[in-house]
Amino acid sequence: MLRSVGQTPVTGSGKDPRAAALGAAVSRLRRELAGNPGRFPDRDIAEDELAALAAMVTGGGPEIARMRCSLLLIAGAIGSVSALGPALMQVRHAVDLFGEVPPGPPAGSPGWPAG
Repeated sequence: MLRSVGQTPVTGSGKDPRAAALGAAVSRLRRELAGNPGRFPDRDIAEDELAALAAMVTGGGPEIARMRCSLLLIAGAIGSVSALGPALMQVRHAVDLFGEVPPGPPAGSPGWPAG
């Protein structure tokens, strides 16, 4: 499991509190998205990326770069739906708990291992 400096699981539970926060945030946004009657063209993208984030949380080793990519796709897909803004920000803050993506060339670039 990836951990930032100073981040450790809650004693006794074995669950990373960052993963718990991300799971709760993803669940909230999924519920609010499902309950939103508005039609927008990229709704399926947002739902797929939320499912991917949920899978990363339950999988035990979320990849920071992949989480950030999912977050950008979700934000792009639902960014104009202001009613979902607070739940989207909660997901963003939960992803931020995992830290920054290390600098370097994108995966698959020459001299960089493929993703």
